Amino acid sequence: MKVLLAEYTVSHDPSLAHEGAAMLAVLRASFERCGLDVVLPGPGDFGDEIARLAPSCEMGIVIAPDHLLSKYTFLLEQATHNLGCGFMTVALCANKVQTGKILLQNGIPVPGDAGAGKRVIKPVKGCGAQGVRLSVGLPGEGEFAQEYIEGEHYSVSIIPNRVIGDACLYFTGNPPLILAVNKQEIAIGGGGSFRYLGGETPVHPAREAEIADIARKTVEVLGCQGYCGVDVVVADKVYVVDVNPRITTSLVGIAACMREEIAELLIAASKGNGPKEVHLTGSARFDTDGKVTKL
Repeated sequence: MKVLLAEYTVSHDPSLAHEGAAMLAVLRASFERCGLDVVLPGPGDFGDEIARLAPSCEMGIVIAPDHLLSKYTFLLEQATHNLGCGFMTVALCANKVQTGKILLQNGIPVPGDAGAGKRVIKPVKGCGAQGVRLSVGLPGEGEFAQEYIEGEHYSVSIIPNRVIGDACLYFTGNPPLILAVNKQEIAIGGGGSFRYLGGETPVHPAREAEIADIARKTVEVLGCQGYCGVDVVVADKVYVVDVNPRITTSLVGIAACMREEIAELLIAASKGNGPKEVHLTGSARFDTDGKVTKL
C-alpha cells in the first residue's frame, strides 16, 4: 500500500522548512515501519503534485500552513482516503476570529476582545506564532487584537475518532484520543513578536484533566478529524488560543516517547477504530529543528 505524505514547507516555504522536515521525517519513518510505501511530492507546483500522485495511493495526508491547508486537502480528498482533518473544518480553523466565536458560543473559554494597554495582535489567517505580537497598537489589515492573558502555555496533541460517511463526519464510540499534553516554550522578542521554540512532552500540570477536557470539547465542537493541536493558556481559566487542524511540531517529541506508531493511530482513527489511550515512556524536549532530547 502507498501513502502520500504531502508536506508543503520543505520545498515551498524556507521560513518553516525546518519544522516541516522534522515532522515529515517522523511520519515517514513510522509509515515505513508499518510496511507502507511512502510517496512524496516533487519540487513542482504543490497542488499539481497532489493531483498527480494521490490517485495511485490508498491514503494520504497534507501538512501545510493553515491558510493553504484547506485547498490542498480538498485536492487530496478528491483522489484518496484522507488521514488528516477534512478540508471544510481546516478552512474554519484557519479563520481564527470565526473559530473563536464558535468556541465561545459553545462555552469554551477564549481570550476576549482587546481592552486598553497590552494586547495580542494576530493575523486572522496565520500559522503558529508567525505574525503574532504583543503590542499596545492597533491591528493592521488582515489582523485582529485579543486580550493578553498572562499564564502558562500548553498544547494538547489529540486525534479524534471520526469517519467519513454519507458526505459527513460522525463520531464513533471512542472519545478523541489524547496523545499528550505538551509544555510550550514561547519567547517574546524585540517588537513584542512571539516565537515558538519547541517544548517538552508529555507533561502533567496540576490542571491536566481540565486541559484535556477543554481540548476534547474543542475538537468535537469544530468537527476536527486526524491529528490536531489545541493551544491553550492556563490562567484563571483554560483558554483556547489556537487550533491547528494538522500535524504539529510536538509530534517529534511524542514519537520519541510513544510505544504506538503514529501511522497506525492515524489510519485507525480515520476508520473510527482508534484506541482509547496510548503508552508513553519518560519525556522529551524538542525544538523546531527536530532535535529531541530524552529526559
